[in-house]
Amino acid sequence: MEPVNIIGAGLAGSEAAWQVARAGVPVILHEMRPLVGTFAHKTGDCAEMVCSNSFRSDDDVMNAVGQLHWEMRAAGGLIMAMADRHRLPAGGALAVDREAFSQAVTETLRAEPLIQIRPGEITDLPADGNWIVATGPLTSDALAGAIRRVTGTEALAFFDAIAPIVHAETIDMSVAWEQSRYDKGESDAERRAYINCPMTRAQYEAFIDALLAAEKTEFREGETAGYFDGCLPIEVMAERGRETLRHGPMKPVGLTNAHKPQEKPHAVVQLRRDNALGTLYNIVGFQTKMKYGAQAQVFRMIPGLENAGFARLGGIHRNSFLNSPTLLDDRMRLRTRPNLRFAGQVTGVEGYVESAAMGLLAGRMAAAEARGTDLAPPPFTTAMGALVNHITGGAEAKTFQPMNVNFGLFPPLDDARGGRRGRKDRYPAYTQRAKDDFTAWLAAR
Repeated sequence: MEPVNIIGAGLAGSEAAWQVARAGVPVILHEMRPLVGTFAHKTGDCAEMVCSNSFRSDDDVMNAVGQLHWEMRAAGGLIMAMADRHRLPAGGALAVDREAFSQAVTETLRAEPLIQIRPGEITDLPADGNWIVATGPLTSDALAGAIRRVTGTEALAFFDAIAPIVHAETIDMSVAWEQSRYDKGESDAERRAYINCPMTRAQYEAFIDALLAAEKTEFREGETAGYFDGCLPIEVMAERGRETLRHGPMKPVGLTNAHKPQEKPHAVVQLRRDNALGTLYNIVGFQTKMKYGAQAQVFRMIPGLENAGFARLGGIHRNSFLNSPTLLDDRMRLRTRPNLRFAGQVTGVEGYVESAAMGLLAGRMAAAEARGTDLAPPPFTTAMGALVNHITGGAEAKTFQPMNVNFGLFPPLDDARGGRRGRKDRYPAYTQRAKDDFTAWLAAR
């Protein structure tokens, strides 16, 4: 049996490789790292997480992301299995020890006899064979050029920003306190998963002034600043209005200052645990394009972080993706070159989980083709089906932008569970329908 070739061992490529091998089909997984590095990656491990250590909400009743988690677990997904094994306390979110997670994914793939990991850069797109392109937002210049030549169009682009990471021992806990928003979580560790730094009105205003005045990274010639709204740099949010951050990542709601319970903070900066040891915390929602020196100066204005030591400062990178509604069919194949499937963030989904989910589908579809059959996508009443439907035709091509999974992608409910009822009724109805339909899709396979 001819192998399935996968370009890129990120979250999507790793999941795709696992799904192909689970179907009994051999896989060659091509990864350029560490022979060819990127500015954002630090290792040559598979499924390295570079922006955050969070897979976001794990609530599979009230949240579309949590429903996507559920579907990936039901489908035997490797990424979710390793995330569950290396999860950290994070309230209602699924956060992981990122190094242990990627090492576990790498070891699992290497131990699978049907998977061969082949180092080296792929610089062109083969005209035959069964291929999945899962190169992510940091597709190499050579391969990006090949994609442009094959698609006959320029890839769209936006910018993803990386949040800074702080050494826990340098956080002043006489000012900061541990608490998840609204004390969410079933265990004490979950309810205390975040470190919170409070700001008065005067401190907030001074912080905004410094943020706006700070020196920023310049864009290279020919680049445009088309940011994805779910990952805006904090200075871009601040430019949209002085109160924007206070109603976004710095919102004070659901939190009580343990040191001064009678005083309501004007704003709160949250830090989320980044490793199992609890020695590193990332500043939640603080993606930035400030220059390094400016970052250290501005972030040390945050109460509790005056003496912060940074394990990593923020950064910014270009994120290229296809205009998938015009280029891909519902089997995720390039219409003009059906031997090529695309998966992950390059298809125009946004987020770790969404990228891995597209890898899961692409892997299963490629394996079915290798075995001489065809696999239709899940119904778009499911989280996975809604995503693939969006990128392969559901979205408006002229205004296509990267998309997280959300209930707005699901078809409306047909019965009394929908209508004018609030989200407390609608969301469980969406997720129950999705579970039923995804279970039926799996059983039919």
